Amino acid sequence: MSVTEAFAPGAIAKKPLVANPDLFTSKPSLIGLTRPQMAKALHEKGVPEKQLRMRVNQLWHWLYIRGVSDFDAMTNVAKDMREMLKEHFTIARPEIVEEQISNDGTRKWLLRFPSRGAGRPVEIETVYIPEEGRGTLCISSQVGCTLTCSFCHTGTQKLVRNLTAEEILSQLLLARDRLGDFPGADTPPGAFVPTGDRKVTNIVMMGMGEPLYNFDSVKTALLIATDGDGLSLSKRRVTLSTSGVVPEIYRTGEEIGVMLAISLHAVRDELRDMLVPINKKYPLKELLDACRAYPSLSNARRITFEYVMLKDVNDSLEDAKLMVQLLKGIPAKINLIPFNPWPGTNYQCSDWATIEKFADFINQAGYASPIRTPRGRDILAACGQLKSESERMRKTERLAFEAMMIAGHGEDDD
Repeated sequence: MSVTEAFAPGAIAKKPLVANPDLFTSKPSLIGLTRPQMAKALHEKGVPEKQLRMRVNQLWHWLYIRGVSDFDAMTNVAKDMREMLKEHFTIARPEIVEEQISNDGTRKWLLRFPSRGAGRPVEIETVYIPEEGRGTLCISSQVGCTLTCSFCHTGTQKLVRNLTAEEILSQLLLARDRLGDFPGADTPPGAFVPTGDRKVTNIVMMGMGEPLYNFDSVKTALLIATDGDGLSLSKRRVTLSTSGVVPEIYRTGEEIGVMLAISLHAVRDELRDMLVPINKKYPLKELLDACRAYPSLSNARRITFEYVMLKDVNDSLEDAKLMVQLLKGIPAKINLIPFNPWPGTNYQCSDWATIEKFADFINQAGYASPIRTPRGRDILAACGQLKSESERMRKTERLAFEAMMIAGHGEDDD
């Protein structure tokens, strides 16, 4: 299906829209490599050292400005060079297993990546949320999650593996493909996208997984996404959300420099221990001390605190008062998130009047406290609803499955 084809809202594409021909090959991808890593990879395949800088700049331009996914599209690269690249590397996109479009224009892609030790190809979800003045892409960093936050659907899926820098960055490239967000591409007819030059204006590391438990790959991907000579997203338009991996919060500020969001959800340690179990390792005081020390913190670069509203659990006026006390001195915005239900959950969303009362108190204390409008609920694309069916396999199962996959020419029958 080409990018110019579109679905009606609420429709689901069941067959793969984008197939990755290199899914079961050992070809390394050039996507997600830093410039020095790309130069090293090219040099190992015979590119003369004196040409490396020029070749890397060429590839960088085609990958991240032009958005090509086929070496033959690199028209200013010599044919013999293109043949060498095709023989040894790939720049193919991940396979789109399924695309869903919500009635509100939100898009969710189920993407498939190679197993890389997980036994079978793994799947993750990426979500695009269009608004009038912005288009936000919610990116995953892991297949599954280790944190087991009790209110989160993703937390019910065990961690299978970390995503590579290539796989993190490919979510952005693929979304821009599907939305016609590269030069010369067309936006799908009828798609709800922001006005302006860019369809993806913001990215948030708020998809599946805890980004700071995959720090190195997330760092590499985000530094490429914010590289001024490539994808060129402003670091102020990139937000990394963490449940509170305190040591890596310090590193995030120093080494990546993007905006920070904290999945708070409770303002008392005993409750947060239950809702967000990482709190047992890094309690609220340690977490908030790390927030206060975050570099370049100011009213223009505030930390966002995410707070899911759970009926009769964390939505009392006493909770609101304690939140104001805890965040004192931290330039902050508090996003109140109406709980998004998922199959099997025991939680309920707070009543709307309760949410508004909570927000009014926070606002009167001097903090911006928007109530996030739920988006994509009908396709399970809202906050806390993301999950894929990838599960880690036993070694014997994995070996048997891989043998079957080879015999079946790489086709997954599931």
